[in-house]
Amino acid sequence: MASDLLSIAVSGARAARGALDVTAQNIANASSDGYVRRSLRIEEVSASGGAGRIGDISLSGSRIAEIRRNADSFLQGEVRRTSGDLQRANTELKGLRNMESALEQSGVFSSIVEFEAALQQLAGDPVDPSRRAAVIGEATTLASKFNITASSFDAVGEGLRFEADAQVSEANVIGGELARVNLRLTRAGAGSSDRAALLDQRDQLLERLSGFTSITTNFESDGTVAVALGANPTQSFVQGGTSQTLSSAVAADGTLSFAVNGQPVSPGSGSLAGASLALTELASVRGRLDTIAASLADTVNNAQAAGVALDGTQGQPIFSGTTAGTLTVVMTQGQGLATAPTGAGAGSRDDSNLNALRQSLASLNPAQQLNGLLFDVSSKVAGRTVTQGALDTIASSARISLEQQSGVDLDTEAANLIRFQQAFQASGRAMQAASDIFDTLLGIGR
Repeated sequence: MASDLLSIAVSGARAARGALDVTAQNIANASSDGYVRRSLRIEEVSASGGAGRIGDISLSGSRIAEIRRNADSFLQGEVRRTSGDLQRANTELKGLRNMESALEQSGVFSSIVEFEAALQQLAGDPVDPSRRAAVIGEATTLASKFNITASSFDAVGEGLRFEADAQVSEANVIGGELARVNLRLTRAGAGSSDRAALLDQRDQLLERLSGFTSITTNFESDGTVAVALGANPTQSFVQGGTSQTLSSAVAADGTLSFAVNGQPVSPGSGSLAGASLALTELASVRGRLDTIAASLADTVNNAQAAGVALDGTQGQPIFSGTTAGTLTVVMTQGQGLATAPTGAGAGSRDDSNLNALRQSLASLNPAQQLNGLLFDVSSKVAGRTVTQGALDTIASSARISLEQQSGVDLDTEAANLIRFQQAFQASGRAMQAASDIFDTLLGIGR
């Protein structure tokens, strides 16, 4: 009997000691990223009686069955999904805001207005050299402002593509890590602390990956995970101990496309999806800016060709270039402005061709076109800001729910410390009682 009591007490002490170790581990990792609270599952050990005691039950104490992770796969999936949506919105909004700043800060709108004002002043005295020089000066400034805007757009695109390229590389690193974790999970003992740590690492890698692109996961009973990237359709990325390669390609218009081992894939969510959306919008805005610049140059140059310069020769182009980035002023002297109609003599004060140019610009209204472009970008910024705010709230709520369920509550752990310490001490007293009984039996035998 003393022997049974001793073995039971020893098993209880082991179980309580294990529970104390797990509790201490929880407390130590309360602030560790990705750590999921552990708990110990303890089960009863019982066995049939020995010789001459058939049918009896010999109580044998308890044992540690497994270390459990307090994880909820649904909440973890919600965190991955909402985090991916938020990262997509963040990246797209960042790109749109940079486009808006490029349009606002370049001053191209005010330069168009000032160029038209210089033409209006020239109409008051079409042969005044200073007024002619002012028109050339404003034209040069206008071309420079278009160049600056185009250069700023180039910088926005380069920034988005640079970040996306870095994220593609990081996603491939994560894929390789997930494959290695899968291999280690197949060798980890069920219910062991090593297995729990590997599962934490697996879930943390999945969350990081979901910040780049939408992912579809399939968990096996041994804890390994198969991961597919993108949406409609998905492409297999991690299977067992093997990971594939995610790549990106830049199109002629600066937009991005993605592939897994050469198979096209749409990110769906995450920062890569946000970069793709922002670059598509940038290509559209850049195209509209180029159209405004080219139309303005064509309108001015066509009017020049329809009139004569101050010396009576046919008017020559003021601008060259077909895009905002290539727009330049090729006329260097104000006397080359064709203010008079064809057939007029040198030094003519007839400004009918200048008036025709001003009317053509008024019909084209490049300032209004540019203002409309800025308004469209600003409207998208305002709309995406509202969306981003809503997604941020949703993602925060999902994370709070997960942390409440799987995070470490120090008050709870402090109470567990007292409870398991008392259990350990009680088992120690049981061992002492077994020792006293054994000593008594030996004394009787003497």
